[in-house]
Amino acid sequence: QVQLVESGGGLVQAGGSLRLSCAASGSIFSINAMYWYRQAPGKQRELVAGITNGGITNYRDSVKGRFTISRDFAKNTVYLQMNSLKPEDTAVYYCNADYDLVYNAWGQGTQVTVSS
Repeated sequence: QVQLVESGGGLVQAGGSLRLSCAASGSIFSINAMYWYRQAPGKQRELVAGITNGGITNYRDSVKGRFTISRDFAKNTVYLQMNSLKPEDTAVYYCNADYDLVYNAWGQGTQVTVSS
């Protein structure tokens, strides 16, 4: 199994930056790809960014050019650098990992609030 723990959320003004971290433990060598999702109040959870073991990244259109996903294999950690934050980025951000090709793990989430 894989366990994920997020950190780095908080309150920031519009235009500011935050960096989220997600530390993985357990069967980390079975991880195929890692993702960041978010869920705003009253809305469905949505994919924000993903990164494969080979370093291929993908982003939802609304965060392209502002957010960067990266992974540090030595620290078993994936990051989400968020710049030029907007109030509409306010949500609970969740880390997610695909492992052993068929399993999925979620972190507990971290709140990001962007004030206008």
